[in-house]
Amino acid sequence: QVQLVESGGGLVQAGGSLRLSCAASGRTFSSYAMGWFRQAPGKEREFVSAISRSGGSIYYADSVKGRFTISRDNAKNTVYLQMNSLKPEDTAVYYCGAADRYGNVVGGTVNFWGQGTQVTVSS
Repeated sequence: QVQLVESGGGLVQAGGSLRLSCAASGRTFSSYAMGWFRQAPGKEREFVSAISRSGGSIYYADSVKGRFTISRDNAKNTVYLQMNSLKPEDTAVYYCGAADRYGNVVGGTVNFWGQGTQVTVSS
């Protein structure tokens, strides 16, 4: 079991930046591949980015590539999502997720979810 708590969401103007954090507790954080997902109003939850247990493998959705950066600090049990050049279409609730396998995160099969943090980008 692992518990995930996201933070760092908020309201930002288009072109601005936010940094999301997801703090994990419970089972060893480094045992999990991690990912970020988002769900906009009226839409299904979608994959944003994934990072492997060591951080050596990273993958992004095309919609955020070049603007978002995922990273993790296993000593702090935390995964981050740095979001730059934000657009109104990035508005969503952002969730972090954990899975035993990196491929599962990329595929959207996650074992544990956080509660989400709201990101709103105004035009």
